[in-house]
Amino acid sequence: MDVHLSEQQWQAFLAGLYERDDRLERREPGVEYPLDEKVDAYIFSGHAEALNSEDIDGDVWGTLEDLEMEAADEDSAWALIRDFYLERGCVLMHIEHDGEWIISEALARRLGLLPAGD
Repeated sequence: MDVHLSEQQWQAFLAGLYERDDRLERREPGVEYPLDEKVDAYIFSGHAEALNSEDIDGDVWGTLEDLEMEAADEDSAWALIRDFYLERGCVLMHIEHDGEWIISEALARRLGLLPAGD
């Protein structure tokens, strides 16, 4: 599955999240949240399976090594990583002017990126 977000949608998405006890959740309107629960791209990256971002170092080579794979260049490495996770039901997020992020389907649904499933 793929999700496409413009830069504005990405920033609004992040602003609509909070992190508590290492778990991401959606903010509820009218509820105040402590500043330390604010989510930015760096915090969100800790919940991603993998990422190839202009703004955040996703360590493509380290991820590839963790998967016990090899590639000739970074583009090939990212393609292998992307295929690995997509074959396992993860969601590919395309972020305008940033790159691609891969998250679990369960996280994508919980955060409202996909319709709630059965």
